Amino acid sequence: MSAQNIAGLDRLFRPRSIAVVGASASESKVGYQLVDALRGFDGQVFPINPKATQIAGRQSYPQLSALPVVPDLVLLGVPANACVDALTEAARIGVGGAVIVGGGFAESGPDGAALQAQIERVCKGSSLRLLGPNTSGYTRPGTGCHACFLPTVQQFAAGPLSIVAQSGGVNLTLALLAHRQRLGIRLAVGLGNAVDVDAADVIEYLAHDPQTKMIGLHLEGVAEGRRLYDVLSHATTLKPVIVLPVGRAQVADFAQSHTGNLMGQHAVTVAALRQAGAIVVDATQSLVDAAVGFLGGRIAPKANPGVGIVTGQAGPGLIILDALRSAAVNVPTLAPATVAEISKHLPPLTYLQNPIDTGRPSPLFADVMVAASRDPAIDAIITFALDEPAAIDAVAVFERARKDIKQPLVFATLGLEGSVDVTQNKLQSRDIPALESPERGAVAVRALVDDAKAQYRRLITTRTVAAAGRVIARALDEASAKALLAEFGIRSPRSRSCRNEEEAVTAFDQLDKPVVVKVLDPRIAHKTEVGGVHLGVRTADQLSAALQKIDAIPGDISDRGYLIEEMASSGIDLILGARRDPSFGATVLLGLGGTEAEALKDVSIRLAPLDRVDVEEMLRELRGSALLDGWRGAPAVDRDAIIDAVVAVADLMEAAADLRELDINPLRCTSKGVQALDALMIWSD
Repeated sequence: MSAQNIAGLDRLFRPRSIAVVGASASESKVGYQLVDALRGFDGQVFPINPKATQIAGRQSYPQLSALPVVPDLVLLGVPANACVDALTEAARIGVGGAVIVGGGFAESGPDGAALQAQIERVCKGSSLRLLGPNTSGYTRPGTGCHACFLPTVQQFAAGPLSIVAQSGGVNLTLALLAHRQRLGIRLAVGLGNAVDVDAADVIEYLAHDPQTKMIGLHLEGVAEGRRLYDVLSHATTLKPVIVLPVGRAQVADFAQSHTGNLMGQHAVTVAALRQAGAIVVDATQSLVDAAVGFLGGRIAPKANPGVGIVTGQAGPGLIILDALRSAAVNVPTLAPATVAEISKHLPPLTYLQNPIDTGRPSPLFADVMVAASRDPAIDAIITFALDEPAAIDAVAVFERARKDIKQPLVFATLGLEGSVDVTQNKLQSRDIPALESPERGAVAVRALVDDAKAQYRRLITTRTVAAAGRVIARALDEASAKALLAEFGIRSPRSRSCRNEEEAVTAFDQLDKPVVVKVLDPRIAHKTEVGGVHLGVRTADQLSAALQKIDAIPGDISDRGYLIEEMASSGIDLILGARRDPSFGATVLLGLGGTEAEALKDVSIRLAPLDRVDVEEMLRELRGSALLDGWRGAPAVDRDAIIDAVVAVADLMEAAADLRELDINPLRCTSKGVQALDALMIWSD
């Protein structure tokens, strides 16, 4: 981010003077609430109301141009149809930032959309940065700067978490959850309609804010996905970013290929976020719990970090274990030396493996945690104990343990309201995460592990585009698509493209039997569904019958041909595809394939370009990955060949800017390599 952009957002988020246009003396109106929310602000506050001389104890002014100074920030509490003139005046006199909290813009219909277009033009024609419209605004606890009409925000404590939410309501929901969890807030921003300032702007700004230690992001849609991806890729190197994307119910109604149907917008967004190093959650509470986990710092980058579990009660420890293993978190077996050391601190009959069951909370917890942390396979410790002040002083135990433990610690607990609140307050004021329930503790630990894995991937990933600068000819049917794939190293069985029956007979005589006979027509995307694929053709009579059935497919046959292709050896079928997402750009999909691909929905998605490390991870993510390793006596497939093919498809998408969708289904995988048995390419008009 340029110094100019930082300065612009500084005037928006760190103003020294604020004007409220539409200020009101009526306590029930937004104009009063905006002024009242600033009563703890130590800068200048200027109510703007031509009919009043004083509002909320402050001198009022008739208009912005009458102010003694140009304010850094203007809050607009006026109706939508009055915002254009007010914003125009603010831009004219050199105001740095503005917040429009009201609605009535694009979300309300055509008239509102026209108003929104006008305020967008004002922003583009000036240096003013606008937050909103249709937003809850923002709050900066500890400074008295609350550009928000909700009185509750004045009770929020300052702290390390910054929140960026597309919805103003979700912004305040997350802030309230953080407050209840005793996690202080640095900045909480509701983007609203995001006419000017968007998620990428604020994330980039916060990445360079030393007081922001972790960022929580809520997304409802992404207009410029690749830009957000680039910003997140940088931000996550500096601090953890936890993202709650919504939209799981969306479907890919724009799709023409199997790949398009499997690659819905939400799936692409989640894949891009994870590839950028962000931690993805599916609930507001989980976002806050994950953020709490980082109070004690991040796990060092590692391919598969190990977690040690210490519990005062066996059952909750098993719940944590189940939650972590279900999320593919490594809970390793402890080394014999570690077990021997732990046994010195525990009575007989306790369980000395991982989880370590101490039998009951006691002051010896600290010694057990320290011993577990010294195991070379342990990178974080989670401890569970019921809140029993008579049996254990949790604060004293964790303070003692932390002196000798370098890894992050998480404490999960449950107790009576009041007592457990005191414990949580004391621990989190010392940067020791404390969460109520085994499950919520597991969420925090999983976030730590996911973050460490993402940082490790970044260290070993080097993405380049091998085909950059190549001129790519359009491939319009299966035969030409396979020819183009061959240029990128992806082979297909021997075949012949035929224009008529005579050529088909000649091709049949030249190829090894059996063959597959397919319709060759760029207008037919799914050949099997229309009777355009005939397998196991061995005789001339079978060939003739197959050709007649293809000719009988409804539609214009003037450009229709046949593809005669040798049958491939049996193996495991994958789907390998790509599409040019309207927001994120070139995206690649790999999954279990064949005619059941859309039913199985076992896929992994990444943004191009890719390297071998990316593809290895994609393969591990497949639920059916074990099929590739020799299932029930079958030979293992050539994983290196699969990786080569996926990287090649990513390179092709980067090189061919007008290639919209690519579908290889199936990609037949054997111990001897891979072959594209069917290929579809859809190009931009």
